Amino acid sequence: MTETLFVASALILPLVLAIVFHEVAHGYVALLLGDTTARDRKRLTLNPIRHVDPIGTVAVPGLLAMSGLPVFGWAKPVPVMQNRLNNPRYGMIAVAAAGPLSNLVLAAVGAILLGLLYRFLGAAPEEIGLRLFPYVAVSYFILINVFLALFNLLPLPPFDGSHIVEGLLPRNLASHYRRLRPFGLVLFFGLLLVVPYFFPSLNIIERVVLPPVEWAEGIYYLLADWVAGG
Repeated sequence: MTETLFVASALILPLVLAIVFHEVAHGYVALLLGDTTARDRKRLTLNPIRHVDPIGTVAVPGLLAMSGLPVFGWAKPVPVMQNRLNNPRYGMIAVAAAGPLSNLVLAAVGAILLGLLYRFLGAAPEEIGLRLFPYVAVSYFILINVFLALFNLLPLPPFDGSHIVEGLLPRNLASHYRRLRPFGLVLFFGLLLVVPYFFPSLNIIERVVLPPVEWAEGIYYLLADWVAGG
């Protein structure tokens, strides 16, 4: 098994699980708060086929992984009708926060699994093979979930953080902020990909996202060590 194939295989399932749970969490919280749209459109399922976006869930993460860049992706957004929520303004904050929160919970589950691997199977082998695979896959599972949680909290449309900021802003400022939403993809590619290419010192992912990701990942590894009995 080549290293590239090994890494790709270890990435795919953790990434799909992280993204699917993220989207379903949005839909379930929306349902609890009065919006049945996701349920009506049969999106409250863990079946990845209903959530996977060929570009965002497969192609983009795969290219990033092979390029040695931070891996992120997206699924088809679960439909939420804000005006159907019991409290549209603050309900949308809860719906938006549910996705990142689900990823942080999954990262904790991954840390516990990693600790159990070390506790019952011993240290991870150095050579690439089937025995190493679960250690790598679970480690990626932790990293991907932490990264997705914090990355999605960026206060830029279309990320979850933008809905949280919009709900917290005074109404007059929120209306101005909302006007950025149609330009979300342009902002995304411009600020996160184009600007860093021409001005490396302004790399948002490396300077804003990665430091808290690395810090949070360290906390989860402390949990794994505790479970392993270290």
